[in-house]
Amino acid sequence: MNQRIQQLAEQARASIPAGKLGVEQWIEAYNEKLAELIVLECAEIADQERPSSLGCGYITLTKGMMIKQHFGVEE
Repeated sequence: MNQRIQQLAEQARASIPAGKLGVEQWIEAYNEKLAELIVLECAEIADQERPSSLGCGYITLTKGMMIKQHFGVEE
């Protein structure tokens, strides 16, 4: 597995309290958190190279914002 994915998996694992949830609930919370972390990282990468603004005065969604919106992740 990719090292960054492993780091995100460890981060997700550490964010879920041990002993407070049943096994199924813990797995569900872990999966949700891992998916959220992956989406956030992808959105961050997508926003690193933003095309220049045309100065139209409208607020437009960046690629990262669209990725987060598509997956329902807010952060």
